[in-house]
Amino acid sequence: VTRSLGAQSVPLITAVESSTALAGCSRHSQMYFSYPSPLLTPELFTLAITELCKQQNIDIVMPMTELTAALLLNAQADATSNLSDITLPFADLNTVDSIADKCSLMQLAEDLDISIPGTWYATDPDNLPVDLARMSYPLVLKPGKSWVPYQGEWIHTSVKIADNATQAADILKSDRSFQAHPFMLQEYIPGSGEGVFALYDHGKPLAFFAHKRLREKPPRGGVSVLSESAAVDPVLESYARKLLDHVGWHGVAMVEFRVTPDGAPYLMEINTRFWGSLQLAVDAGVDFPWLLYQVASGMEPEPRKDYKKGIRLRWLLGDIDSLYLTLRDSELSAIQKLKSILKFLTPHPFITRHEVNRWCDIKPFWWELKQYLKDLLGRD
Repeated sequence: VTRSLGAQSVPLITAVESSTALAGCSRHSQMYFSYPSPLLTPELFTLAITELCKQQNIDIVMPMTELTAALLLNAQADATSNLSDITLPFADLNTVDSIADKCSLMQLAEDLDISIPGTWYATDPDNLPVDLARMSYPLVLKPGKSWVPYQGEWIHTSVKIADNATQAADILKSDRSFQAHPFMLQEYIPGSGEGVFALYDHGKPLAFFAHKRLREKPPRGGVSVLSESAAVDPVLESYARKLLDHVGWHGVAMVEFRVTPDGAPYLMEINTRFWGSLQLAVDAGVDFPWLLYQVASGMEPEPRKDYKKGIRLRWLLGDIDSLYLTLRDSELSAIQKLKSILKFLTPHPFITRHEVNRWCDIKPFWWELKQYLKDLLGRD
């Protein structure tokens, strides 16, 4: 987002709770601000952003996480808040919640005849709607939200995959995420992850984009580490439109699917914020941050109907982690691991760009590399 808007000469202030940050190292960041932790002190975080906007005459704020977006949307809904004059390019809080909550999203998808994995809804690990011993494995254990409040603090949740009933029970018992908020047990869908990325202006679609996940971290399903721009699948687009049109969406959204080897798509979730592989869309010709900025500024950008296909984006350090996890997987054969190494080493110089490490703005990569090495040396 910083690189996109900076390339359009938009004056930018980047902000994170840490003393330094990836975007803050970009040459496009004119000022960096460190705010109080939204996780530990949400009230102080909101106050700090409010004061920053006042002091620097900021009129558009683009939160990058579900937690910061939710806190600022909550604050803006308060009639006494000084954020009332600030533009947050999102739908209203209730609409965002209805989409960000995976449990309510799955139920909406069922109502709209959109394919989802076999799903069982639960509110309490001790009172499950099914017997774990009779389930098929692997089984996906999915918290309802990415961030949930629990005993006075916020918890960042993650999807877990259990290979047997004992493992599933242990995860549900030990992970506080499943005690803090309703969750789901879902059938594991083999195949690849595919996303439909969209930009809406108060219910009006302006742009769609799609990519294929070629490699992920963890390898069985997670964040994309190597992706390729692709034509938007008409079935996936129809599902995405049906969902986003139904709620009158505003802003950006990533509608994520799992597509089986025989081509059957299943809805996974919707991210109500910018996504990790955003740079791929920008490289392919759909500059979502710039389009969203124009919408937030009251302009009316022309809808984008085409872009370059076959462009690849690689998150290098994430790809290294993905390979490491693949080589450690005891269920994979030596041949499968060798193929993974060869794919990792095979260059595609004319179609692949790197997400972070770019010569025109190299400092973010050095920052990321230093953080990566610190984490690596801290491992057992």
